Amino acid sequence: MIGGKVKMHVNIEKLRSSTLAFVQKCHRDEKNTGVYYFSGNAEKPTLYSSTYAAMLKSLYNDLPGKAQCDEWASYIDGFQNNDGLFKDPVIWNEGWYKDDPFWCGRMHLTCHVIVALSCLGHTVRTPFGIAHKFGDIEFMRSWLSSRDWKTIRISTTGNEVMNIGTLLQYARDFHNDTKAGKAVEFLLDWLTENHINKDSGLWGTLDISNTRERSESVMAAYHFWPLFTYDGRRIPYMEKAIDSLLSTQNPNGGFGWGCHNGGNPYTSSACEDIDSIEPLCRFSKMSSFRNADIAAALERALPWVLCNQMEDGGFVFTKDNPFFYGHRQLSATENTGAMFPTWFRTLSLAYLGNTMIKSGQFNYPWHFARCPGYQFQE
Repeated sequence: MIGGKVKMHVNIEKLRSSTLAFVQKCHRDEKNTGVYYFSGNAEKPTLYSSTYAAMLKSLYNDLPGKAQCDEWASYIDGFQNNDGLFKDPVIWNEGWYKDDPFWCGRMHLTCHVIVALSCLGHTVRTPFGIAHKFGDIEFMRSWLSSRDWKTIRISTTGNEVMNIGTLLQYARDFHNDTKAGKAVEFLLDWLTENHINKDSGLWGTLDISNTRERSESVMAAYHFWPLFTYDGRRIPYMEKAIDSLLSTQNPNGGFGWGCHNGGNPYTSSACEDIDSIEPLCRFSKMSSFRNADIAAALERALPWVLCNQMEDGGFVFTKDNPFFYGHRQLSATENTGAMFPTWFRTLSLAYLGNTMIKSGQFNYPWHFARCPGYQFQE
């Protein structure tokens, strides 16, 4: 029940050391600073894994010295294409990544790269070609209108829009692209005015009285909200959004009702959890609406997120399930850690820690990047 309080003491130093030990296990090539594997059963290193390692180590203030960070950044730079996007030949055009889809292709990977490079003290060298394409307002309007806003695939639409919006924000702020800046303004205005339900604060037409469809709608909205908060824009219908977010909490304290694990509402995924935790943490600092309920919900969420850490020190996407992130080199066996869920659940803990700091339960100097995307603090 939301509103019930769960007090617990977190040994942050033990959590930090065990998590970083797992990250180190995924770094099997001691001669190359930036080379990381996704999990214990991965046979080849992947660029995604390198970005997760950089973002994780940055959160815990564990990055190496400047020379090694420069070497790491140089390694990542080697994956950039002429159009500015990044491509990993290990996963390219296979599995989810076939035909370079908007939601999980090179744009999604590049959104991870920009944060990793920011953590390492570097910027993307070659500007993004898509910034010019999506800087055309009429093209952007047509593209947005063509997305799926009506079915359960709206969560995929969320990824697509976040990828484009994040790269445009980066082009504006780091490549001084004024056209991209105008496109961001148009995008945020369009999202404020189109396909948003004023009674739920969520986008699309799914039935939010249905727990599964509500979770899908929240997962979509999570990808839009950081575009607003990074730019300091007002969140449309924020109080209704808070109501919707709180209603996604499940009996175990996680958020979500089985979108990623066969409908089991008791083992919410890393995505479902952070997609409610992150906006609740942000919105609690922007409004006093239901702050006591938010605080109670976050207290209940903390032990749930922590129980997803395994004996190897890594975290799982969902408990008691193998994990497949669209490619065999981005997979992990049941109840063993993997780089993506370890990063995403640690990021959840960082947002929880920064929000719960007044309670004294979970005090740690988490380090965030000032870069659009997943890992920034206002």
